[in-house]
Amino acid sequence: MSKTIILGGGFAGLFTALHLLKHQYSQSIALVDRKEYFVFNPLLYELMTGEMTPDEVCPTYPELFRGQQSIAFLQETVTGVDLKERQVYLESGVHYKYENLVLALGKPAGFFGVEGAQESAFPLKDREHARRLSLHVRLCLEKAAQTDDVAERRALLTFAIVGGGPAGIEMAATLGDLLMSWYTKLEGDIQDIRILLINRPKELLKGDVNSRLRGTVQKALSSRKIPTELILGASASKVTPTSLDYQQDGQTHSIPTRTVIWTAGTSPNPIIDALEITPEHKPRKGILSVLPTLQLPDYPEVFAAGDCAILPDSPLPPTAQVAYQQGKAIADNLQALAQDRPLKPARVSLRGTMMKLGIETSVANIFDRREVGGRPGHLIREATYLELMPTPVHNLKVTADWIVDEIFHRHA
Repeated sequence: MSKTIILGGGFAGLFTALHLLKHQYSQSIALVDRKEYFVFNPLLYELMTGEMTPDEVCPTYPELFRGQQSIAFLQETVTGVDLKERQVYLESGVHYKYENLVLALGKPAGFFGVEGAQESAFPLKDREHARRLSLHVRLCLEKAAQTDDVAERRALLTFAIVGGGPAGIEMAATLGDLLMSWYTKLEGDIQDIRILLINRPKELLKGDVNSRLRGTVQKALSSRKIPTELILGASASKVTPTSLDYQQDGQTHSIPTRTVIWTAGTSPNPIIDALEITPEHKPRKGILSVLPTLQLPDYPEVFAAGDCAILPDSPLPPTAQVAYQQGKAIADNLQALAQDRPLKPARVSLRGTMMKLGIETSVANIFDRREVGGRPGHLIREATYLELMPTPVHNLKVTADWIVDEIFHRHA
């Protein structure tokens, strides 16, 4: 089969493949992912709101690789990897031997053993999640506009978000605009809508790369027409189709709600966790230590990037811009291996951080030097992500390149 196998088609995996194709890599390539389509995670909010289309946010791998004979896409689920034998095992029962392997499997949503969360809460990790959540929210609003039962209306119009990291904050802000727009069209009273954000730490963005934006975020959430109510120092304990229980200050509280959105983090990938790696090179569950070249110390033919890999001396945040640059670095080093050239350390440049704070509203922290909010912040965020998109979206990529040059390079 293929000489180089890439497991996972997220930012790190896909862009490793695309940059190898750009290099006209001499070896055959296979990319394995359980879904048929790439997920541009930061733009799932735009998909949920209808600002962008599924084809723009989630292009299929066959479309991305059209006309490329040197790469095969396998829509399969990985069941195991034998690093010593250089074998990849798939759910279909087949297995493939590799010469080089790229581990970019990412991490699934983490429910942390909370009763009912996996069954009843709404994650936002892929195209189907966005579609399902959007339909559910619309249905809740339609039912609320038609019912005369005050308690039922209150539960239908209460939207609880678990997790006060970037994903939870972006969801709360986006949902505020979306609910206002949709419920107003149904002639409903937006004053009846409640958005709750439940966060385990007593402050938002604690320990996060976006922590500098905390003040801006809190002001944005509290000053909206539908403000977000912050429930801090609280942890979810049970989720049902009709309620959310949480614990705070030693007491259990219950919220009647038909919508619990789960943004509380990720869990270790079981494939990564099961790899036979020496303990010193596996600092914690589901995480692999890598060399500056992004190779595994004990297996130089294997590269790892994204959520499952860490540089012990210089850890990086698990963001799209990091995974994208790591994918390019892996492709460069695979090409160097094929040409018997020295490998180079991966160089990742962080431009800053960005957060969506509503429809067509964002905040961008440029190189930790300047904060740009509102509509200009939205343009910076959109342009930055459009620049990373694997295929041009009509003529938007030209605009994106121009804005990135004008904004980021000016402040470098």
